Amino acid sequence: MKNIPFAVLFDMDGTLLKTEEVAVPAFTQTFQKLKDEGVFQDPIPTEKEITDVFGMTLEEIWNKLLPGQDEETKKRADRMMLDYELEILKQGNVHLYPSVKETLQQLRSKGIPFFVASNGLDEYIKGVCECFGLTDWFEDLYSAGRFQTETKDDLVAKLLHDYGVKEAIMVGDRKSDVQAGKANKLYTVGCAFGFSNQGELEGADVIIKDFKDVLPIVEERLNEVKMG
Repeated sequence: MKNIPFAVLFDMDGTLLKTEEVAVPAFTQTFQKLKDEGVFQDPIPTEKEITDVFGMTLEEIWNKLLPGQDEETKKRADRMMLDYELEILKQGNVHLYPSVKETLQQLRSKGIPFFVASNGLDEYIKGVCECFGLTDWFEDLYSAGRFQTETKDDLVAKLLHDYGVKEAIMVGDRKSDVQAGKANKLYTVGCAFGFSNQGELEGADVIIKDFKDVLPIVEERLNEVKMG
């Protein structure tokens, strides 16, 4: 186990990545395939219905979008969607939010370790990082798919334990990110430019509307930690 005195934990979808460019077409193609096979008879979820599930665990997502379906169908849908997402990422017509790469580069130049903490699948998180050349920038990529955690609270707790992180900032766009941060006694930054609904980020220590605002918050918090 490492001993990291201070780190930053980033959610992926709606925080670093403009996820709708990947997930909306991948979900749509998945449901269309299921309809073509006669497995799914309901209307294909709208873009709003799809973006509303961002940040949920995979189990929660399929319970919401495929209610009443057996576990085998949900697992198959999961695999199909992942394949569509990876293909879309390979095509390259996807984007990070403005200033994400520049801000991460600045954190890196200052020697501040940072992680991904996401409820997504392991291969998906790795695919996103590979798409943008970010894999080696992160200390590690923690995902629910990789560790089979039931909640983001558990995922963040495992990350902090595994790396001996003493102090950290949790950055994310959904209630689950704020909850995970607070459950683990972290300073939380809510990203209002993601997919959060009105009031969803209440309870965050600070709310930002531009990713580049992460840097001064991290610097200020790091100084406070150093001063004890």
